[in-house]
Amino acid sequence: MSDSPNAELAERIDALAGVRVLCVGDVMLDRYIYGTVDRISPEAPIPVLRIQREADTLGGAGNVLRNLLALGAETCFLSVVGDDPAGREIQAIIAAEERVEPHLLTERSRTTPIKTRYVAGTQQLLRADRETVGQVGEALREDLVHLARAAAPEQSVVVLSDYDKGVLRDGVAQGVIAAARAAGKTVIVDPKGSDYGRYRGANILTPNRRELAEATQMPVGTAEEIVAAARRLIGRLDLDALLVTRSQDGMTLVERGGAIHHLPAEAREVFDVSGAGDTVLATFAAAIGAGLSLRDAARVGNVAAGLVVGKIGTAVAHAVEIARALRAIDVGRGEVKMLPFAAALDRVRGWRQEGLTIGFTNGCFDLLHPGHVALLKAAHGACDRLVVGMNADESVTRLKGPGRPVQNEAARATVLASLADVDLVVIFSEDTPQTLIEAIRPDVLIKGADYTVDQVVGADFVQAAGGRVLLIDLVPGFSTSATVAKLAG
Repeated sequence: MSDSPNAELAERIDALAGVRVLCVGDVMLDRYIYGTVDRISPEAPIPVLRIQREADTLGGAGNVLRNLLALGAETCFLSVVGDDPAGREIQAIIAAEERVEPHLLTERSRTTPIKTRYVAGTQQLLRADRETVGQVGEALREDLVHLARAAAPEQSVVVLSDYDKGVLRDGVAQGVIAAARAAGKTVIVDPKGSDYGRYRGANILTPNRRELAEATQMPVGTAEEIVAAARRLIGRLDLDALLVTRSQDGMTLVERGGAIHHLPAEAREVFDVSGAGDTVLATFAAAIGAGLSLRDAARVGNVAAGLVVGKIGTAVAHAVEIARALRAIDVGRGEVKMLPFAAALDRVRGWRQEGLTIGFTNGCFDLLHPGHVALLKAAHGACDRLVVGMNADESVTRLKGPGRPVQNEAARATVLASLADVDLVVIFSEDTPQTLIEAIRPDVLIKGADYTVDQVVGADFVQAAGGRVLLIDLVPGFSTSATVAKLAG
């Protein structure tokens, strides 16, 4: 197995550049008014925002477009705007982008949606919406489907970004999906509303937890309930998969064949969740278009979401940021490899939610020698993440006698954590790691071949839980006890 799956995935991010994406949906203008608050209004118990600057950017399906551009994708963009200043501003913004083929249809009776957010520091105080919610005219609906039919054969993937403002209503979604499927393209939809029938024929939907509950009328409070609701929707609409975004709980990918992947949230600090779903949709779709598997595409989207929620406003995740973040996941694990019991269990739980296999081995590791290094390397090759249980000082003394350990537990753990093949070091004070093994529940329990399976502590527990025991041949000629005796002599 790979020594660094995240680093390998990071190397594939470059493939997202040049992916061709057809994006159809409700475009809007996101307006941000930034300022400071230092007093309460004397007229009412509300803060007074002292405005410092304003900024307009693309929102809705336009934010999906922004994220696609940040990844280097080529985008054919279809939407409808009103004959008003906001509509003209959107047209100007998109026209300035070289990697966009825009098809922005204008409807005179329509008000281009504007979402105005008032922000003080990192805190959003208020959002005010101005918009038209309703179907577009029949002629424009036919034009949208005709344009999609002409563009679909040249695309890598097709995306529908539905904000339920009307662009994808009354046959448009079905028409675009049919055009894409006729061209043999994967269709990914970010849905809205409760009528998911208009998405029938799509391959993948990306609802959030609340949207999944509304669409299925099923509980979604737990991971198990989310999976059950997702399976219901997959069966009802004949989907290939459902990617459910779960805010601070990460994401869940449920595939029609039964595979389930729970991805923990990657965000370290959350400032603003605005547009995070757009980032997931764009990144996931571009990754699918680049040939990544559903699971890997979901992992990329999850990391991208973790980046944008740490920024203010409807931000985007650039390809270079995503690649750097993927590599940093491994680096971060290397820097914080020595964890106490409870924190270690949280780390292992997160790995397991990512679908990674967990290996475990243990020892005193008093004076690290080539035999130890070889065993740890072989152990890491048998799993995705290797946890090493290390005896505490008092435990080593009981097992090895007075004068041992030569190095204290902090020094021994530091040396172990410096090895690339070790992902986590946990110190235990008992004579055996039985309690630690039962808590971690490793998929693979690894020891040297100087043991037999029936002599390995925890072997019965691991095998009963469906795991396996692996005995690795030792490098001859190395022994910590022999080294200590030689030094003493």
